[in-house]
Amino acid sequence: MELSSRVKGMAESVTLKLNSKAVELAEKGQQVYNLTAGQLPFRPPQDFIDAIRSELDFLKSYQYSPVGGFVDLRQKIIQHIEETRGINFSADVLDGVDFDCVISNGAKHSISNILGALINPGDEVIIISPYWISYPEMIKFCRGVPVEVKSSIFDVFTPPLAEIRKAISEKTKAIIINSPNNPAGVHYSDEWMSDFAELLLEHPGIGVISDEIYFEVCYYDPKPTYFYQKKPELLKRTIIVDGISKAFASTGLRIGYCVAPKNICKGIENLQGQLTSSANSLVQRAMMNYNFANSAQFLTPVKNHLRDNATIIREKLRENDLMKCWYQPVSAFYFMIDFTQTPVFKKYQKDKTDTTDYAIQICEDMLNNLGVVIVPGTDFGMSNSARISLVLHKEVFSEAIEKIVKFLHG
Repeated sequence: MELSSRVKGMAESVTLKLNSKAVELAEKGQQVYNLTAGQLPFRPPQDFIDAIRSELDFLKSYQYSPVGGFVDLRQKIIQHIEETRGINFSADVLDGVDFDCVISNGAKHSISNILGALINPGDEVIIISPYWISYPEMIKFCRGVPVEVKSSIFDVFTPPLAEIRKAISEKTKAIIINSPNNPAGVHYSDEWMSDFAELLLEHPGIGVISDEIYFEVCYYDPKPTYFYQKKPELLKRTIIVDGISKAFASTGLRIGYCVAPKNICKGIENLQGQLTSSANSLVQRAMMNYNFANSAQFLTPVKNHLRDNATIIREKLRENDLMKCWYQPVSAFYFMIDFTQTPVFKKYQKDKTDTTDYAIQICEDMLNNLGVVIVPGTDFGMSNSARISLVLHKEVFSEAIEKIVKFLHG
C-alpha cells in the first residue's frame, strides 16, 4: 500500500532525529542535556489535579462530550478570553455577530482544524519566521501555500509590516501570528499590534489566526497585547487559539480551544466531528469546576524559574564575550541563539559569501561532542540559529549553557 503524495512530501522533523540520537547516547550511559522541551518540569496546579480526581467517579467523565465541547465550558472559556484580553464579544462594533468556542485535542489540533476548515487548494497563508515548526506542513497538507515573511534577531524578531504588506496577494486567505512566540521567546509590541490592526483594515478579506498558547507565560512586562484590542471590529475575522498545555503545565492532557465567530466555529466543529470527535471529557469536566484565575498564582514560580534561566544565559554569554548573541527573552519558554555571531561559525563557513545553513550540522556536533541537544532554527524558518528551551532545572541548565558557550567560543 502506497502513502499519499501529501504525506510523502511532508518534511521529517529534525528535532525527532536529534532526540532519537540523544536517547541512544543516554542509553549508552552518556550525560545528555536535553534543551528541546516545550513543556514545564512542574506538576499542574494542585487544585486542578484535585478537580480531575473529583470527576473520576462520574460516568459522564468517560463518555463522549458534544463534538465542540461541553456548552458550559465553552461559555466559560469565552468569558475567560474576554476577561484576560480585555475585550467584549457583544460590543456594538461587532454588528451582532455571535461567537462560539470549539474545544479540541490541544492547540495544535485546533490550528489544524482551523486550516482544514478555511483553506481551499492554492489559498495562501502568511506565516512569520521564526514560526512554530508545524505551520508550513499543516498549510501544505490542506493544499494551501505558506508564504513566509522573515523577521530578524537584530530587530528582536519584530515582523516588518512593510514585508507583510508585500506578501499579501489576491490569494491570501489568512495570516498566522504567534505572540508570545515559539521559538523566539518574545511577544510583539503594543505599537506593532496597533500598526498591524491598521494594515488589516486595508485588507477586509483576510482573516487572522492568533496563536496565543503562551499568553499567560510572560515573565517580563509589558504583557502581550493584540491587534483586535486596538480595533475590536477585527474580531469578526479573527480566530483566537489557546489551551491548557502551557498555563496549566498539562501538555499531556491535550486540551486546546479556539474562539471565533459562530459560523467559523460551526465549520471547525463539523470537521472535528468527522475526523476525531470530541476532546477528553474527564479533563473538560475538571475545567468546568476549576477557577482559571488560580493559574496566575501557580505561574508565579514558573515565571521566576524562566527569568532565572534567561539570566543564566545572559551571564554565561557575557563571561565568554558572546554578547552579540544576546537579546532579552520575555515570554514563552525559549531563547534563539544566532550562530553567525559566534567565533565557532567561522569553522563551518567557507568564506564570507557562504550563505549555507549549517544549523543542523552545528547542533549535531554539539550533541555528539557535548551531549547537549538544542533545536536547529532550520525547522523554524531561521537559518544558522537554534532554539534553546529554558525549562530545565537551574543547576542542570547552567551546566548545559556552560558547555554551549564554550563550544560557541570555538
